[in-house]
Amino acid sequence: MNEALKVMAEAAVRRLTLAFLLAMVALGLAACDNAPAPSENIKAAPDPAAFSILATSDLRDAEALASMIQQATGVKVRFIFGGTMESADKVINGKADADAAWFANAKYVLSDPAGQARVKMQEKIMLSPLVIGVSRSDAQRLGWTGDAKVTWKAVAEAAQSGRLRYAMSNPASSNQGFMALMGVAAAFADKPEALTLADVRKDRVREFLAGYKLVGDNSTYLSERFIEKQGAEINAFINYESWLLSLNQSGKLREPLALIYPHEGVTTADYPLLLLNDAKRADYIKIVEYLKGPTAQRWLAEKTLRRPLNPDIARQTASLFPSGRLLVELPFTADRAVADALLDAYMNQFRTPIASVFVLDVSGSMNEAGRRQALVESLHLLAGGDDSITGRLARLASRERVIMLPFASTFLPLQRFDIPTDDSAKAQTFAQIRRYADGLRMEGRTRLYDATLAALTLLAEEKAKNPGYLYSVVLFTDGQSNEGMDLAAFQRALWPAARDIPVFAILYGEGNVRELEEVARLTRGKTFDARKVRLPTVFREIRAYQ
Repeated sequence: MNEALKVMAEAAVRRLTLAFLLAMVALGLAACDNAPAPSENIKAAPDPAAFSILATSDLRDAEALASMIQQATGVKVRFIFGGTMESADKVINGKADADAAWFANAKYVLSDPAGQARVKMQEKIMLSPLVIGVSRSDAQRLGWTGDAKVTWKAVAEAAQSGRLRYAMSNPASSNQGFMALMGVAAAFADKPEALTLADVRKDRVREFLAGYKLVGDNSTYLSERFIEKQGAEINAFINYESWLLSLNQSGKLREPLALIYPHEGVTTADYPLLLLNDAKRADYIKIVEYLKGPTAQRWLAEKTLRRPLNPDIARQTASLFPSGRLLVELPFTADRAVADALLDAYMNQFRTPIASVFVLDVSGSMNEAGRRQALVESLHLLAGGDDSITGRLARLASRERVIMLPFASTFLPLQRFDIPTDDSAKAQTFAQIRRYADGLRMEGRTRLYDATLAALTLLAEEKAKNPGYLYSVVLFTDGQSNEGMDLAAFQRALWPAARDIPVFAILYGEGNVRELEEVARLTRGKTFDARKVRLPTVFREIRAYQ
């Protein structure tokens, strides 16, 4: 372990009056606790006759259409919601297990030959351009109000100078961020219609991403955090026009957002409904006819603030949307290799690098029910053990700093991994991480809050000295804390700088759900439920928030 890091960690532990833990002897193989497993909600089995639609999470506001479609057409519809890249991966690999897919756009799916073969029909349903919502006072200071023609160059320069500090979904996992990244690349390229990675102005993309301060995977999480942070810390939100208009109407913002439509153009979500199961073609046609009809188009415009494709309804609902905006569409490359290369460059070259501590429960109860193996598999995933689309996007990226902090009755030695930029050196580091995971041994009890507080203190000190990283803690435990401080003591000891580092807590085994949710709330983090899905899947999901 790096000697400077060791000294820093020991200082953090001393300040928290935890130095005595380093001298304690492990207390054997005592189980974390004897609490019963959490009860699971009993859900009715899915109706196999229903027309199933795999939809991205931003379409949850349209779920009420299911009953409307059934009433109008007789076709029973069932929505299945998932992340953009995860769902796209399922469609491309033939694992969607759904009759249709409904995404904000299908460009990534259709850029892949396998994806093209899976899609039998497609129909666009509605529109929502991806725009920049800027706090009104900041938009005025930037000169971006009224009839100002704001260019992407001006946006990038404002981000680089610190005047534009925005929230945006992760381009590696969510459609909004992916579309924004591709749009910026196209806006700055000399020949965007036939875009190659060599055409991408990397300097401009880096300038734009310098303002990327709040990362997340879905609009709901980002909106909650944006409402909390709007002001000096964050002053802009890049998202679909429909979502930003809804935020303005919510009354929850400190001040309204001015919607900025860059002069060179924007990328627009056209929400195509993709038929995957040709045996359900007749039902698909009925659903599309209804969705493109006046009743559904008006409902979508009024309830979700997405622009209707039906020209009559578009005229009738025009007052719902900003007027005088000529929506110029930026060209979008159809080359899957370019899209993948740009995502890879984003993760490994362009984005603000990540620094995180993985607080890992290695108490004795982790020997039960295959839990140790699930944790080892999850760490293998981060270290390049999954070559699927989502697996590649979830792995640790170049320039990333990772500290493993295993704990049980006491802290075990910290282990730091700095991810190199060179591919050969990175492969060696990944191999070291996999060996580290294989060597984890599970014994002792659960000193949860002491370990979490030590991790936050360590990162808070790092952040004060080096603010050029995105900092976070990933907290994994399968049991309730039964050693050291309790939640109340943790709350009292949590100093202000540590509260600004999000804790992403994994609900697993017999962990205390209420207390873990409180830890996430206190730090503006989030909980992830691994009680009903595989643990590696949850680790993959967390990466979208780092």
